[in-house]
Parts: sequence; structure tokens; C-alpha cells
Amino acid sequence: MSVRKLSRRSALRGVGVTMALPLLEVMNNRLATAAEASVPRRLAFFYIPNGVVQSAWNLSEVGKNYTLSQTLQPIESVREHILALSNLDRIKVAGTDGHAQASTCWLSSAAPDELSPAGYPLKRTIDQIIADQTGHETSFRSLELSCNPYEDNRESIYFDNISWFGHGHVARSLRNPAEVFNRLFRIDEHANSSSVLDLVMEDAKDLQPRLSMLDRHKLDEYTDSVRTVEKQISRVKSRQADITKLNPQSPVKPWQAMRRDEFIQVMGDLMILALQTDLTRVATLMTGPERWGSPLNVEGWFEKPIQHHSWTHGQHNDNIRKQLERLDLFHIEQFVQLVKKMQAVKENNGTLLDNTAFMLGSGLSSGEHHVCNNLPTIIAGRCGGAIQTGQHVRYREGTPIANLWSSLAQAMGVNLDRIGDSTGSISEIGVG
Repeated sequence: MSVRKLSRRSALRGVGVTMALPLLEVMNNRLATAAEASVPRRLAFFYIPNGVVQSAWNLSEVGKNYTLSQTLQPIESVREHILALSNLDRIKVAGTDGHAQASTCWLSSAAPDELSPAGYPLKRTIDQIIADQTGHETSFRSLELSCNPYEDNRESIYFDNISWFGHGHVARSLRNPAEVFNRLFRIDEHANSSSVLDLVMEDAKDLQPRLSMLDRHKLDEYTDSVRTVEKQISRVKSRQADITKLNPQSPVKPWQAMRRDEFIQVMGDLMILALQTDLTRVATLMTGPERWGSPLNVEGWFEKPIQHHSWTHGQHNDNIRKQLERLDLFHIEQFVQLVKKMQAVKENNGTLLDNTAFMLGSGLSSGEHHVCNNLPTIIAGRCGGAIQTGQHVRYREGTPIANLWSSLAQAMGVNLDRIGDSTGSISEIGVG
């Protein structure tokens, strides 16, 4: 029985809603063109503010059989999919705030003579450079997310954004999961339904006869993941109603009622959905803002609200350092959970993780002295075979992290002569 080809751009549609579909076998039959048949490569960044405790992070051994450090213990379950990198540096500009530089310059490695009117070094970031090319193939050129629970305007945009179009032009990150969900799936504000899936079910039923058993399973998994995100958002809304009954002095928005792990995971789920459905191939996710001084609740990990930035300057105190190490461990665990979710999404003969470079890092190696050499850097996924995982590589001291940006651009099919202070590419990641 012949099966009519389904375009990669096909979507489920309902009144006021368009849902992109994941990659299905029916999109990849012998009638498809080479461009349609190929699985796209993706690039995503998972940002940790304020650096890490280096003594608990740094790895002592190189190669495939390296021993995991204290902080990196959670990656044991996915270590074959992880590339750990050491001795990558970001250029440091004297005379400007170290934390503002950390967030604004991490993905650009802007040079000292490339300052914004406010005095901060700004330049087009690597994610936007890559999106210039990949954005022609997707609904959204890029996706910028932040798990910042604050609204006190304590800090400027330099501390809550890592993606920049260029001098003074920020790719502003989104904080509200509900707004992100609506943006991705184009939900009409007046659509009279409790679920986006309810609106497209008729279209999904019409599609079923054209699908193989594997495709039907994939579609079920996809709709289940959408439903999971909706339930998370719904739970937050219901929790918000309870908070509102208490009549607090300041109104609390839904995402601010989330636990830290819930917030990071729901934003990560939305990012994965966007990558899975090829709505975008480039994304950034900040686990929190840089330097922000307001107390932060990390439920289940700390009994009282914490002061992340202040703690980084108290690392000489054993108790404070241990608390920081615990916070670093929390971030690694959140990252590993998202890595496993990517690994569970099947694509052709591989997974979403196989076709993605999902990088965790920070613009500072240590927030105590605003040090930006030997930046914490790990990459999950092989980006379509371009990256050799399952190892730890230590580069020569002083190697610019901008060299990694050049290599990731190559892995994404973008030719880039130079970015920031790059001196070449990093061949050790096996770019191909």
C-alpha cells in the first residue's frame, strides 16, 4: 500500500491554533527530497549564573575514562553522551562590571574596543549568527528563555539576557511559560478550549490512517508531552488561585509560584518541544539571572531563601562554599533531566539528543573574583555526528572559548571566519 508523502512543514490545525509536528517516517519516504529527508541539527545553551565552585567542579583526568568530579557526579548516567571541556577562556574587559560581562559576553567574547553606549562590551552572539542561516528554515529564528522569578527590576537587561542581535539590541528572554507556550503554538487568545490538543484532535484523527505504527506511537508521545506541559501550567494557575485568596500585598504571577526545579523543567520541556518540531533550531535557557541580589527559593534543596551572588564572594567560608557546591549540583541535575528527555525523543535511527548540541556553561568560572578563565563547559549530544562525546578534553591554557563557538557554527553548517577573540576552531570536538 503506497503512503502519500507528508511535508516536513505539516502541522495539526484547529480554530486559532497551529501545532507543528515532530519528524515522522511518512515525512521521510523515498519521494521526499534530500533536504526534507535529512534530520536537522540543533544548538541549545543552558546557562548557569555566577560561575561555579571550581574545586568541586574541575576534572583531574582526561580522555574517556576520566573520574567525575564531585559536582559532575549526576552526569554518570549520561556520560557517553557528554563532552567535558577544560581551559576555555572568555576575554575579560577591565573597568566594567564582571557579572554584566559574564552574561552579555559569554556567547560573543566581545573585544575590549567593542563597547555599548552603556560601557559594556556587546556584539552579535553566536546563537544569533547561526540563527541568521537556520532561521530561514523554521517558524522562529531562535528561542530565548529565562527562569528568572523576579520582577523587582533590581538589575538591568545586561544581567537577564545572554542573546544579542548586536550593540544595544537584545534578544530579550521570555519568563512566563504560558506566554512561551502560546507563542510556540499560536494559540488564539479567544479560543474556547481548555487544551490546545482539544482544538486539533479532528485534524489528528484525519492524519492517523496515513501513519505507520511507529509514527502513531511518535505522535502519541508528542501529544502526551504537550499535555504534560499544559498540566504543569494548569497546576501553577490553580496554585496561583490559592495564593490570590491570601490577598498578598504584591500580586504574584504564575511562574513565580513555581518551585525552582519545576520552573527550569517546564521551560526545558517547552524548549525541547520547539526543537523537536523544528519550530526553531537555536535556543538559549538561563537557569537564573546574573548577580541578582533578591533571595531565591530552591525548594527541596535549601530550607531558607538563598543569596546566590553574595555566596560566591564568601567561598572562603567552608559552610558557604558547601552550600554553593550543593547549588551547582542542583543545576547539573536539572541539566541531566533535560538531556534524558532529549534522549527519549526518537528521530529516524537516532534521537533528538543525537542531533543536538546542548551546552551547559557560565560566563564566569568563579564569581568570587570574577574570574573567566577555565569556564565550566560541558556539551550533551553529538549534533548529527559532529561532536565526539564520552570524553574530557583539556586544551592549552588560554584557549579562547570563542574557538568553540566557531566549531559549533561549523557543526551547524555555518561558515564563520572569526568571532570575538577566536584564533581558529577546536578540532578535538570532531566537527564534521
